[in-house]
Amino acid sequence: MRSYFQAGRVEGPKLKRLISRIADFEIIVTDSEMEALILEMNLVKEYKPRYNVNLKDDKSFPYIRVTNEPYPRIFPTLRSCDKPLCFRAYRCVTNALAKTIGRIFPIRSCNYDINEETIRKGKYKVCLDYHIKKCDGPCEGLISEEEYRQIVNQVVNFINGRDQLVVQELTEKMKDLAARRKFEEAARIRDRIKFIENFQYKQKVVTDDFMDRDVVAVALEDEDACGVIFKIREGKIIGRQHYCILWRCVSEA
Repeated sequence: MRSYFQAGRVEGPKLKRLISRIADFEIIVTDSEMEALILEMNLVKEYKPRYNVNLKDDKSFPYIRVTNEPYPRIFPTLRSCDKPLCFRAYRCVTNALAKTIGRIFPIRSCNYDINEETIRKGKYKVCLDYHIKKCDGPCEGLISEEEYRQIVNQVVNFINGRDQLVVQELTEKMKDLAARRKFEEAARIRDRIKFIENFQYKQKVVTDDFMDRDVVAVALEDEDACGVIFKIREGKIIGRQHYCILWRCVSEA
């Protein structure tokens, strides 16, 4: 931001126009650059500021795409697609998220057109991902379409920031597997839960109950008053609004 006010650094009519319309500044403190990028993305989507960036990477938007197939694929792409099967973010966020999804969830990475017919005919064989437990082998029908879809739904919830919901579902599944003495499968689910809990793709967490709420704070000084509303969703700050007034006028009224 400082570069906007250094002589010789401002070029182009858009930036000059932007600077001429600046009245004051507001800041929200985050713990990392990625938190700041995610917060900025949410604020830009909500307020659609005239002079802000378009969240573009060169000439295209980066997306996380969930394909519409019997056994969907999930991968980063620069091609737009229909909502809600596409999730847009900065490239650094998109790549980090796609890499983490591949580590946590056993989603296939192949480009095969997998359906009931190809499975019945044995057209495809499991690859290395299956043997190292990164895929559950849908190409040979080793996982049902319903079970695979449940994993995809978990990924979608994870992308949307609903980590706690995913952890709850996985915890229940882990306990069920352990009760049936399927300890190896339960251990793999436990490892997924640990990955999610250690994953830092989140905004500043301010509560541990993960409830949605609006927090209001008011400050008074002499004849001035200011109120701030923080929007908290699933325990994370996604934005804020503030209102400043002349306190004397309100008290007299």
